[in-house]
Amino acid sequence: RGDDRARRDRGEHAPEGGERGTTFHQAPWSEVVGSPVGPDALEKRSVAQARRSERGNLESAGDLAAAVTGELVDVSGVDRSRLAARVELAANAYAHDRYEQALREVRAVVDVAPSSATVRELYGLTLYRLGRWREAARQLEELHRLTGSFDQHPVIADCHRAMGHHRRVEAIYDELRRSSPSPDVLVEGRLVLAGTKADRGDLAGAIEVLAPAPSVAHPAQRHLRLWYALADIYERAGDVSRAREYFLRIVRHDPDSYDAAERLVALT
Repeated sequence: RGDDRARRDRGEHAPEGGERGTTFHQAPWSEVVGSPVGPDALEKRSVAQARRSERGNLESAGDLAAAVTGELVDVSGVDRSRLAARVELAANAYAHDRYEQALREVRAVVDVAPSSATVRELYGLTLYRLGRWREAARQLEELHRLTGSFDQHPVIADCHRAMGHHRRVEAIYDELRRSSPSPDVLVEGRLVLAGTKADRGDLAGAIEVLAPAPSVAHPAQRHLRLWYALADIYERAGDVSRAREYFLRIVRHDPDSYDAAERLVALT
């Protein structure tokens, strides 16, 4: 998953339709989110924090199926256990990067249970992983309307970033910032905002969004992601000294994180 996240951090978005393209350093890393969005980001607050990365591993498929069963109390005329079983299949497929299979399974459920937040989130994140930005954003925006949660705002922003909707990214980040999110979610949002500025050649603006990045004795995954993003942008901006500083921080704490060790050697 780290390889996927680092690839996205370097800007290798997959355009609509799922083919791999390039836009610059992507913050969710997602998944630097997330996972997208992502995001590598995609770290155990709810269902499809199924994006793994610093958000933690996907909840067990059985847990998701149980959650869905609880959300289907108002659904009549259907076999709720069968729907929950399809969610379990979808979650297992997602966790093993079989996104087309996950999409087939979860789509069948979302049509029957459109008010299930668990299903909606897994659906939106699966679309995100497939590079279907417009539909992923729409589904995750509906999740926000259903739950009021801002946890997937970085992924929504990253979808709009991939579509070139830079002003929309800035607006989504402002909504996120004002919602007092968790540190992990806020960092995800900052990474996407920095990415959209860098996409337009505003490297100084991207650095301003991310810096200064704290030096901590026991960094969380979000710190490593932030340091990597800054190192990447500093290198692109020609500030090799600063780039080395942040790559070195990563290597000292986790030599296998991303491709930081190789990039540090290249700058030495």
